[in-house]
Amino acid sequence: MHDTLWDGRTYRLLNVIDDYNREVLAIEVDTSLPALRVIRVLERIKSVRPLPKMIRVDNGPEFISHKLDAWCKDIGITLAFIQPGKPTQNAYVERFNGSIRRELLSAYVFRTLQEVR
Repeated sequence: MHDTLWDGRTYRLLNVIDDYNREVLAIEVDTSLPALRVIRVLERIKSVRPLPKMIRVDNGPEFISHKLDAWCKDIGITLAFIQPGKPTQNAYVERFNGSIRRELLSAYVFRTLQEVR
């Protein structure tokens, strides 16, 4: 997801959700979320619980990265990409994103990344 701060600077949110029990495992907020940052978030999750055998992602630049692909192969995780233009293939995350947009991002004005976090 992405949105803008009060001063017009953009920021992104990486939402990691367990499809099985719909538990939010992580929400990472920053101005940029490259593949190495995604890997760091997954490593943090891995430190407290086992990672799944498959992760469903969209086709964002951070997910199609060779770095993330290599990391997932080393860990034994399969990346399952949704088809472009088919958000229903990632319905739980899309539903969560919609709720975050309505109930948080559109409801409040944030001045800093710390306020968003």
